[in-house]
Amino acid sequence: MRVLLVEDEVDLAESLRRGLTNEGFVADVANDGITGAWLARENPYDVVVLDLMLPGKNGYAILEEMRAAENWTPVLMLTAKDGEYDQTDAFDLGADDYLTKPFSFLVLVARLRALIRRGAPERPVVLTVGSLVLDPVRRTVTRRGRAVELTAKEYVILQFLMQNKEKVVSKLEIMDNAWDANFEGSENIVEVYVGYLRRKIDAPFGLTTLQTVRGMGYRLVADDPAAPAP
Repeated sequence: MRVLLVEDEVDLAESLRRGLTNEGFVADVANDGITGAWLARENPYDVVVLDLMLPGKNGYAILEEMRAAENWTPVLMLTAKDGEYDQTDAFDLGADDYLTKPFSFLVLVARLRALIRRGAPERPVVLTVGSLVLDPVRRTVTRRGRAVELTAKEYVILQFLMQNKEKVVSKLEIMDNAWDANFEGSENIVEVYVGYLRRKIDAPFGLTTLQTVRGMGYRLVADDPAAPAP
């Protein structure tokens, strides 16, 4: 079992390397993000242990590059942070597991063995509605081959609409998906963001695929993907 350990705390990295070797792993170690990213590109691994805060290139960037290159090797993130948003960001980018420092070495080994048994996950499904394409790994949106730049909130709302293509979804359903339970604003915020999305995914292409269904909500329908761009 071959593991890549990307950890900038040299003493910790060496301690983990020795421990993993004793557990039957073959461990390669990188103490900075640049080297870690290069090793992840150049070598096949059964699992990658990736620290979040690294010199040269952080763990988020390495993980994003791996997934963008369709490298689906299981990744376990290590970090001294314990905020829920750090974990959410890691999972959104394609991490498979997460441990907060300090951690038990035995727990680390158990998590790594579980990830290896599970194997590399399948590539997340690219969402397509007519000529509109959303890639959840690269976090990109295109329409008729042209890039569409969205804010994080616009992206989340569009992803939800595309997952429910041709269906009517209510403002409340969109809010439940795109805002957390602590949000105290009005449902009218959904209208604002739908307007933003229309100006980006429809108006430049002469389309009206993001439709209002009066009294019910919104529906995203497909256009003709073969139609020429305006």
